[in-house]
Amino acid sequence: MSKNKPRDVQIYPIATDTRILRSRSWSRLRFEIEYALAKGTTANSYLIESDKTAIIDPPGETFTEIYLEALRQRFHFEDLDYVILGHVNPNRATTLKALLEIAPQITFVCSNPGAINLRGALENQDLQILVMRGEETLDLGNGHNLQFIPTPNPRYADQLCTYDPQTEVLYTDKLFGAHFCGDQVFDEGWEVYNEDRRYYFDCLMAPHARQVETALDKLADFPVRMYATGHGPLVRYGLIELTKAYREWSQQQTSADLTVALIYASAYGNTATLAQAIARGITKAGVAVESINCEFTEPEEIRAAVEKADGFIMGSPTLGGHAPTPVQTALGIVLSTATNNKLAGVFGSFGWSGEAVDLIEGKLKDAGYRFGFDTIRIKFKPDDATLQLCEEAGTDFAQALKKARKVRSALRSSASLSQSLPATTVEQAVGRIVGSLCVLTAKEGDRSSAMLASWVAQASFNPPGLTIAVAKERAVETLTHTGNKFVLNILKEGNHLGLMKHFLKPFGPGQDRFADVAAEVAENGSPILTDALAYLECSVQNRMESGDHWLVYATVENGKVLNQDGVTAVHHRKSATHY
Repeated sequence: MSKNKPRDVQIYPIATDTRILRSRSWSRLRFEIEYALAKGTTANSYLIESDKTAIIDPPGETFTEIYLEALRQRFHFEDLDYVILGHVNPNRATTLKALLEIAPQITFVCSNPGAINLRGALENQDLQILVMRGEETLDLGNGHNLQFIPTPNPRYADQLCTYDPQTEVLYTDKLFGAHFCGDQVFDEGWEVYNEDRRYYFDCLMAPHARQVETALDKLADFPVRMYATGHGPLVRYGLIELTKAYREWSQQQTSADLTVALIYASAYGNTATLAQAIARGITKAGVAVESINCEFTEPEEIRAAVEKADGFIMGSPTLGGHAPTPVQTALGIVLSTATNNKLAGVFGSFGWSGEAVDLIEGKLKDAGYRFGFDTIRIKFKPDDATLQLCEEAGTDFAQALKKARKVRSALRSSASLSQSLPATTVEQAVGRIVGSLCVLTAKEGDRSSAMLASWVAQASFNPPGLTIAVAKERAVETLTHTGNKFVLNILKEGNHLGLMKHFLKPFGPGQDRFADVAAEVAENGSPILTDALAYLECSVQNRMESGDHWLVYATVENGKVLNQDGVTAVHHRKSATHY
């Protein structure tokens, strides 16, 4: 996949009277955590031409011109009857306005929250809109009698799926997608997309797992031959497996022992982007998130989520020097509901001033809450470094909750027999497995991170390759996906303790891991620790989920011994259950 290819629109027939228009971006499209794998993406739109004609999900403004030109070459705009919207966001407004100018006769089809968002985005109260609440149908002729299934969640309160019984195609909007750009329209060899689909789920769906389960229950009633997704390849060959995976991944979240209530509102999408990155950091550490957009959530639902949660985080934009009214209402509910032994966090974005963040932080501090991370204040749009900071802050918050639970558990059973027993002989034996002590370092754009590693093994001779186990909650995990580069620094016996101590200490969100450490830049862009015994420049080829770790397989592309007389530092763990 070339990141230098120009954006284009790929058109392909997918079913009777039905074509897809894939607006393709071969490079990373936007600064949001869901795009962080940087494999490009497709904005999928669909055209159904029967007695009546409908477009489903026109793309955002970055594709407006090339999308409309592709349509113009194959289609007469005066024949367009309907534009069906799976969700409405400001990014689509430019395309929708352009469509209205070309085809003023069109009727928009969306959910009721979608209609509100649409009138706001287009600054037009006189639009022709058909609101679909779940019982209505839209007959395009020749058996294309479309059915509509509202599948809302806190991030997309207006999400609407569309089902065509004639073709048995389910248009799933944000569900079942992946940010991956390629020439394949369908998911032949679907297993190659597993990592991308799981990452997409973890970023977009995991914080809304309860609503995802509800959506799956609704969609299970329809005989479906294909998922026509909003992004990435269409789900045809791996449909059964991906549906099952969504169910399993959702249940992992809803059955988690610890939960965080993530309460926010977002004026221009920036605060929602921060919320998404924080949620990603929390869920990757094995703690569930109950995401709550307080603009679309009833007070009783907020109260119930806060009561159930082990901690809460609040986020707000600043509008006219104040927090939006829904945020102020939610703050009042939190202060009257959450006991002050619950862990708290605050974040927000702003244009010129950040009074809303200061207000929330001040009220929570005055009430005696402890904070799981330093309050995050972001001016204007977040960038990659900001998203890394938010993700790491979320992970720190989750780890603080886990630590607090361990302390409570120890206090309740201070004489617990399981705590006094030594490691079994098997654990002791496994803990004696000899392995080099290393530091994995990685840098991509403005993001960088590192971790101490001893679970490293050679995996192949030709090409030379290795495996390394990376805990899911590690900050560096985000930089060890397929295609990422890193350096494995093999430590030297004698001077390894200083480096070991440095990289074992806790780092704050966004803190530079390489301050006060001698380092230079490798050819692949990642740091080389110049006091190491040797280093290997590696490229991630694949990875496998293994309990609470990812087992990463990488090939070695370059390397050098820095000290010919040195001896490899080896770490003997006391048991297989402790570092």
